[in-house]
Amino acid sequence: MIFWVAVFILSLGTLIKSSDYFTGSAEKLGIRLGLPHFIVGVTVVAIGTSLPELASSVAAVAMGSPEIVAGNVVGSNITNIFLIIGLSGIVGKKITIQYDLLRVDLPLLIASAFMLAILAYDGSFSIADGVISIAGLAVYLGYAVTTAGDGGGRSEQFSIKDAVVLAGSAILLYLSAEYTVRSVVEISHELGVGAEIIAATAVALGTSLPELSVSLMAARRGKSEMAIGNILGSNIFNSFGVTGISALFGTVIFPETIRSFALPLMVVATLLYFFMTQDRQMTRWEGGMLVIFYVYYLGRILGFM
Repeated sequence: MIFWVAVFILSLGTLIKSSDYFTGSAEKLGIRLGLPHFIVGVTVVAIGTSLPELASSVAAVAMGSPEIVAGNVVGSNITNIFLIIGLSGIVGKKITIQYDLLRVDLPLLIASAFMLAILAYDGSFSIADGVISIAGLAVYLGYAVTTAGDGGGRSEQFSIKDAVVLAGSAILLYLSAEYTVRSVVEISHELGVGAEIIAATAVALGTSLPELSVSLMAARRGKSEMAIGNILGSNIFNSFGVTGISALFGTVIFPETIRSFALPLMVVATLLYFFMTQDRQMTRWEGGMLVIFYVYYLGRILGFM
């Protein structure tokens, strides 16, 4: 048990760090190949923030543990809203959003949550469901490309060192994802709980640590709006991209434990996010309420309540 917990911590940490290196090198490569900065930003960088969830989910399907995908995606989306946005609201005291989220971004977020809930209602997420989700992701990325402005003025050189980092981080990404999934399966067997429960709690929290770090730092510096946008894009990609791409490798299973509680709660969390941000403000009290919901989520899904 102790051995697999150590493997989990080490492999998850390696997964997060290798994702960071891979994203940075891939961004440089895209710019070096002549892609516009804003396209690189809304594709490579956007996907990079959810790369740990994507890598571990694809590995889970490939290794015959597709239920981990459901826990990973649903748990990450809940963690992003309840914990990360909640703590950002507390640290930032009062978040004021200048960008008009209500026009397209928030409706896309709501659509991604409801589409995931509808497609997973029967307990499985087939390749056909995956294609529908990827189509939704294409709509989101298309919108991001057409509305983003060019970062401009930035020049990146892709060196031999960057090529080595890209290749090395890709290998580490694959291996760390495999061992993260393997350790989750072993730990769940030892504890006598479903692997999806471990994925919806420990894995979801672990893969959300980069977003948590970035969001809290932004809130402390008075740039809490960055936290709102970061989580919005991450949740849309998780619902559309991570589940959709994983389904291309095999049917994703949504166990009863996820469908009966975590999935509906994810929809509720998304709706709360919508109502709290549509007036372009979020108070410290609202942030505190979200954190309380996260504690409730952990207590219920782990069987303490």
